[in-house]
Amino acid sequence: MNEVNYSHKYSKRWREFESYLNKHKKKDPQELEKLYVELMDDLAYARTNFPDSNTTRYLNQLAMKAQQALYKRSKSDSKGIINFFRYTYPLMIHKHRKKILYSFLILLFSAIIGALSTHNDATFVRMIMGDRYVDMTLENIKQGDPMGVYASMDPWTMFFAIAWNNIKVSFYVFIAGIVFTFGSIILMFQNGVMLGTFQYFFFQQDLLGVASQTIWLHGTIEIFSIVIAGAAGLLLGNSLLFPGTFSRLVSFRKGAREGAILIGGLIPFFILASFIESFITRHYQQSQALNLIIILISVAFILYYFILYPIKTKNKQTHGRTKESNPIAEST
Repeated sequence: MNEVNYSHKYSKRWREFESYLNKHKKKDPQELEKLYVELMDDLAYARTNFPDSNTTRYLNQLAMKAQQALYKRSKSDSKGIINFFRYTYPLMIHKHRKKILYSFLILLFSAIIGALSTHNDATFVRMIMGDRYVDMTLENIKQGDPMGVYASMDPWTMFFAIAWNNIKVSFYVFIAGIVFTFGSIILMFQNGVMLGTFQYFFFQQDLLGVASQTIWLHGTIEIFSIVIAGAAGLLLGNSLLFPGTFSRLVSFRKGAREGAILIGGLIPFFILASFIESFITRHYQQSQALNLIIILISVAFILYYFILYPIKTKNKQTHGRTKESNPIAEST
């Protein structure tokens, strides 16, 4: 696309954004951040394809004005984190909901493969989980404490170790997408096989109910967070494989930025899952009812925050633009 066609296609959006910056003293933080991201994508494209043009200079000036508005808002807005999880993150989840579905299906498919492999090969569980873990678990089963591994470490030490490991794993799954998506798929596949193997191993010991209650106390949030990380990896890889109208570099930057938002939003969920695993899971034998309540609350939270709430937020945003006389309504 040459400069004339590019400017003709998007100039109306840019003028409306400029008008929005000039006329609206109280700017919607959610809207401002979204439009700024769009503007930076346009600017990156212009810099790549016609760096010394009037269009690029105009977009540079508009970006500087937008940055000033964002800076003023960030200094005065004490609810930045709240707004992130209330608006920005759910909208990003909604935008990449298909990738989240694909990531979930990869995990589910690989978990089934792990279970079937464990069923057909008695040595498979040792290959995946390791001899040390299998022997320790079998010994715990003999002693009447099959999930005793969760009480084998000081809770605070365990909490920090697990939280760090989960954040690290999610980052690896995300960044592996740079290998044209396949890196993230492979890591998701490995995690799924391990999950399926783990579950089926306890099924073979007639302890699937106990194991499921224990694992999914913390695993409901933890595993779904890994699914989101997998989606971020797919996003990063697809930005390289399918750049669309952008250059591959511009598309990659956009994918990396949005993927980083998906990963960054997972940190409190990993911390919560690590807390449950370190301080609650170790007491799995005390109350079956409490275990089920925690699991059901976790499932309900995931269904609401990661599925229903993003749809609700997106619909509210779309309806609001249609209803209000907003100068940027047509541009989005």
